[in-house]
Amino acid sequence: MRVFKSFPAFFAAAFAVVAISPCFAADKDKDKDKDKNNKAAAHYDPYLRGGADENGIIREVRHNLLMLPYYGVFDDLGFNVNGSTVTLTGQVNDPTLKDDAGNAVKKIKDVTNVVNNIEVLPLSPNDNTIRLAVYRAIYGDASLSARYAYRAAPSIHIIVKNGNVRLEGVVANAMDKQIAGMRAKGVPGIFDVDNELQVENNGK
Repeated sequence: MRVFKSFPAFFAAAFAVVAISPCFAADKDKDKDKDKNNKAAAHYDPYLRGGADENGIIREVRHNLLMLPYYGVFDDLGFNVNGSTVTLTGQVNDPTLKDDAGNAVKKIKDVTNVVNNIEVLPLSPNDNTIRLAVYRAIYGDASLSARYAYRAAPSIHIIVKNGNVRLEGVVANAMDKQIAGMRAKGVPGIFDVDNELQVENNGK
């Protein structure tokens, strides 16, 4: 797991905090709403199994994204397929992963166009600290670690942006989703936790 850099400084004077914090909070809310709106669009997730009638392009995109060597628990990838055009979505920590995802999909037979809308998350030491703390809280839980921590590709993904946490991925049951959300919410220094984990074969 790679760690990344840079976080905006806190306001020095009490007056400055009082004067500026409403705007700061408003900006946070705007970022959060924007992220939720982007996430709301229907898309395929690489880690969710497709149906038996799933077309070949979708299967190949899913497979190629899952095989990316640097696609880890702190990244989220999604995609849409419209004919021979594939649109990539999600949020990643490293611009290299964004490029790798685009290149992996371009190699697929019958794909003629790739629209790469993957967002590269901002550099932030504070967000890095939160990522590791949430990872330890979730994958260190006795009931979750036995089921998810030792997989080649752990299925609970932790996305952190400006102190806000979003859980993505798939879990075996509703109880595991609830436990993961509770563990994340117990980590100090987080503004909000959005639990978007999906229950296997049962949607969210």
